[in-house]
Amino acid sequence: MVGLRGISRSLTALKICDLTQFYSPVSGGVRRYIEQKSAYVRTKRPDCEHVIIVPGESTGSSGDSRVRTYTIASPLVSRTSRYRALTRLHLVEEVLEKERPDLIESGDPYQVAWKAVASGRGLDIPVVAFYHSHFPEAYLRTVAKYFGRVAVSITDDVCRRYVRALYNHFACTFVPSPALCKVLASWGVERMHTVDLGVDADVFVPGIADREKTRSGLGIPADARLLLYVGRLAPEKNVRTLFDAFSILHARAPGRFHLLCAGDGAQRLSVIRLRDETASVHWMPYCNDPLELAAIYRAADLFVHPGIQETFGLVALESQASGTCVVGIRGSYMDRIIFSDQEFWAAENSPGALADAIESKFTLDLRESGLKASAEARSRYSWHTVFSRLFDIYGRVVADFSR
Repeated sequence: MVGLRGISRSLTALKICDLTQFYSPVSGGVRRYIEQKSAYVRTKRPDCEHVIIVPGESTGSSGDSRVRTYTIASPLVSRTSRYRALTRLHLVEEVLEKERPDLIESGDPYQVAWKAVASGRGLDIPVVAFYHSHFPEAYLRTVAKYFGRVAVSITDDVCRRYVRALYNHFACTFVPSPALCKVLASWGVERMHTVDLGVDADVFVPGIADREKTRSGLGIPADARLLLYVGRLAPEKNVRTLFDAFSILHARAPGRFHLLCAGDGAQRLSVIRLRDETASVHWMPYCNDPLELAAIYRAADLFVHPGIQETFGLVALESQASGTCVVGIRGSYMDRIIFSDQEFWAAENSPGALADAIESKFTLDLRESGLKASAEARSRYSWHTVFSRLFDIYGRVVADFSR
């Protein structure tokens, strides 16, 4: 690590800066998106630079003339997910003044987003946003749980006004779902582009060569029906429904199903409790290695995604690219990236419906369905395809701003 002023600026055709606090050593989709963008810059765009500003345990920087990461010391807001609140906004300003990127991309909807808007205006730099999380749904669900209709209506109105006020400050907003784009448009958000997330088509590939080795290493019986969940163990991920559904499956046929959870979060104790109760649950806090993660996807018979408010569903895409089918609850923004039959998906958000959906999926040829889904996912959603389009939009935004 070197000091904030330790890296000199070099001129290239396009310098992009990602600014977000949705980033931690064990975070998922947002971090993967940013890291893959860096890889794309290194391998496909020699004319570009990538600057990343994120919270961290200490303040400093690392990288080289092509890709640089600045961390700003920030307090923890969660010891399990390791997310931090980026509050030292004057240091964000210092980095932006030194780097002078051609474009800033804001990756979260809170104080850092407003800072990006203000800095862009002050430094005469265009600022765009990526709508990674449809955060109003979490607020509405919490209010609905504890309060009545009036409170829900007020919260809904406040959320819409906030989203409209914030995102209409950006030159454009990237939204990873056409359906969500329509929702935001109905709220009054302007200048949006539907932009997909992607998958590393060279890493997440189908195959059975390492299946038994991976299962054996995790202590999972070879003849078990292995269900997999990858992601944060958090209420907004609806994992409670998954855990209760697995309890139902275990009660119906003890030992037939095993559940592997890769991730950490506020509901870690629920996983441990379920493991103790069933002796059929396996938990690993986080998997940082893409190759290891791909092997875990391939080792599973079925990926279970209980989310009902996903803006995209990156882990579902990675699982399918690896040849493992997905089952979940119908009606989320994730439906459009599912390439196998959704006939047996749960029609409602309940443990019983999800348990029935899981059992029904095993009446199909999951191997054949998985191979077909892999071909679709890897051909249509490679990171190279995603970033080629995204960087074209970046170029247009910068050109329009200059004019």
